Amino acid sequence: MENFVTLTYNGSEIKLPVVIGTEGEKAIDISNLREKSGFITLDTGYANTGSCMSAITYMDGEKGILRYRGIPVEQLAEQATFKETAYLLINGTLPNREQLTNFSVMLNDNSLVHEDLKTFYQNFPRASHPMGILSSMVNALKSFYPTLGTREEEITLTMTRLLAKVRTMAAMSYKISRGHKVVYPRPDLTYCENFLNMMFHTPVKPYELNRAAVNALRVFWILHADHEQNCSTSAVRVVGSARVNLYAAISSGIAALWGPLHGGANQAVIEMLTAIQEDGGNCKKAIARARDKNDPFRLMGFGHRVYKTYDPRAIIMKKMCDELLASLKINDPLLDIATELKEFALKDQYFIDHNLYPNIDFYSGIVLRAIGIPTKMFTVMFAIGRLPGWIAQWKESMDDPKWKICRPRQIYTGEKEYNFVPIHARE
Repeated sequence: MENFVTLTYNGSEIKLPVVIGTEGEKAIDISNLREKSGFITLDTGYANTGSCMSAITYMDGEKGILRYRGIPVEQLAEQATFKETAYLLINGTLPNREQLTNFSVMLNDNSLVHEDLKTFYQNFPRASHPMGILSSMVNALKSFYPTLGTREEEITLTMTRLLAKVRTMAAMSYKISRGHKVVYPRPDLTYCENFLNMMFHTPVKPYELNRAAVNALRVFWILHADHEQNCSTSAVRVVGSARVNLYAAISSGIAALWGPLHGGANQAVIEMLTAIQEDGGNCKKAIARARDKNDPFRLMGFGHRVYKTYDPRAIIMKKMCDELLASLKINDPLLDIATELKEFALKDQYFIDHNLYPNIDFYSGIVLRAIGIPTKMFTVMFAIGRLPGWIAQWKESMDDPKWKICRPRQIYTGEKEYNFVPIHARE
């Protein structure tokens, strides 16, 4: 017997189908609601609205569960490479040895960027934020690689090209912003090693790869690789639904990720810690201000809109953070404040009652700072990690036989109809 719910209004009944996912998630299919009743639903922020059916990522905010294609993120962070994780998300299964080798070769072959891109970078104002530059540059890739076919081989090439070049472009933007010589990728280094080398190697001081830093970056990118239908992923799907090219869709995701309430949260954590330091380093005062409803101050990096218990990624990132700081033996007053603030928050009853535990942004901000990543580059690091998820979500939406261009409705609250008044009568 078909599962359905019944909507009753003014004596009329409308039956709406119930959709059940593989993990037991339930949704009411309202796709025919307006046709049958003349009603639409109103859900500000889409917190209760399913925009699609997806086989990529499963998360349960109440239980603190996150899985990519069915595999717990904890196992991937412990055992997988970032390239394996990217392949899994985009293609649906983990690669065998031959597939992973071919994927690695394609990433290496496409890691260089057109020399003309340097001109683009150099014409941005010096104060430009790296996320704005990255969004523009990804969109510009369409001009350098105009052929976007529909054949599977060409689509695969475009996706791999993005994964290879965005990493190079991010490091290039940092080098150019400092007036340093651009460092090119090396075929003998892994995906994560290459990025760190391109960021920090100079002709006068060769970069020495640190295993703890490389591993921390690997875990950081894996934990950020996808997170279901968040703001930036939804942006990629919405923009992609207009059948724009992949570069334009990803560019929109980067722009959405830029926001301080989304990908910019890890940067906001460091800025918050800096503000606390400048105010004397009083963590108790910061906690008190955060509890005061009349004070606009917010503790960044605590709590999560979806996770109602502990962010499972934060548990992994905390472990990585502890290992990295112990390995690097860093003496940083800001990191000391972060540790003290975390301890205060975990013991404060208000934070406990409201499930305001440190989230992944709190620990990832500390990890990126310890590695040496400039604060303005934090969100760019997030974007590199999230790229496989964006590509996978775009690809899934393109392959959906029930595809429709995204076109939300609204409830109009403006003026009712009235006649135009000529300008002489308005005076």
